[in-house]
Amino acid sequence: MSVPRICIVSHAAFRALTGSTTGHIGGVEHQTSLLAKWLVARGYAVDFVTWREGEEAEAMVDGVRLLTVCRQDEGLPGLRFVFPRWTSLIAALRRSDADVYYHNTAECVTGQVGLWCRAASRRFVFSAASHADCDAALPCLPRLRERVLYRLGLRLASAAVVQTEMQRQMMEANFARASAVVPMPCPEPDPRHVLQPSAGPLSTRALWVGRLSDLKRPELFLAAAQLAPGLQFDLVGPLDGDAYGNRILEQAKRIPNVTYHGPVARADMARLYQQSGCLVCTSHLEGFPNTFLEAWSQGLPVVSTWDPDDLIRRRGLGVACEGTPSAVAQGIQSLVGSIDAWSAASARARSYYLATHRPDVTFRALERALVGEGGAVVPAPADAARVSSSTS
Repeated sequence: MSVPRICIVSHAAFRALTGSTTGHIGGVEHQTSLLAKWLVARGYAVDFVTWREGEEAEAMVDGVRLLTVCRQDEGLPGLRFVFPRWTSLIAALRRSDADVYYHNTAECVTGQVGLWCRAASRRFVFSAASHADCDAALPCLPRLRERVLYRLGLRLASAAVVQTEMQRQMMEANFARASAVVPMPCPEPDPRHVLQPSAGPLSTRALWVGRLSDLKRPELFLAAAQLAPGLQFDLVGPLDGDAYGNRILEQAKRIPNVTYHGPVARADMARLYQQSGCLVCTSHLEGFPNTFLEAWSQGLPVVSTWDPDDLIRRRGLGVACEGTPSAVAQGIQSLVGSIDAWSAASARARSYYLATHRPDVTFRALERALVGEGGAVVPAPADAARVSSSTS
């Protein structure tokens, strides 16, 4: 039997896959590039579709065949949605000629890939990137065509994958869509970076990592810093919109125990995790943050206003708190103020990561969703994967 070819469609992942200094990189792009390289190591033929950032339309990167569509800014406004964006995507899908096509994140591309796969009788697997992808209101898709194409792609998918049990329930309730829960992967850190139970003074640094956007509410982190002047607060991440981001930066400059580090390369994050007492998340909407996994892989507890599947509270992986400055400040102080509490949470975080989120654990589950048991790819009719024949 020939080795199945898998095509991963991730328009914004050029930088994540190639290591280029141009283009966007986020959690989804990091995950899809890790998946591509893991699948190659497992013996699969893998294609990867992105926006074109360089001159070459096709290249090989660590055994992955990179197939590019048009440049993101190419074409005339109003017309480029169809030409060259949709037409170049179809050309790339056809050029791949894969057995299975995989797409992560709710967007119009979900429907475009789903339509092509249905016409070409190919298996299509969709993966949700956050709770927003499972919300009937689709809050991150403001345009009607995006919502229509996403819903269509979700219906046409042979299989759907989500990150948490809550997302699985939302998919079923909101879209009548069956889905499989597959935990997200995180590479094993360098053993030198794994934190050990502390017998001495704990770090008094609280770390916040993410885009400076209103969705992630960094202003809560800054307000907590003002309530805990004896602790140090490290703010890490790029601006997300000049007006909002600049307002946050101006506020951060006025708080003496806050340090803004700007965007930090993923390879350099281990040092910041290692010198911190906890990771802080102040978002009111997330999927399953990559930063949680990176922190837990090193044994760093999390203080968060977002608790996926009530995991932090149930497993004792840090502190789940309300979305107020005082609750965030108290959560941080309860961890870094007690050697026993911190050490216990650190050990549980590390153990949970090892059992659930190592790549060999999570990617094997995703491999089964992609190609089935034993690698036998059998295109499944979309209706067979749905909970019912109705959509919301």
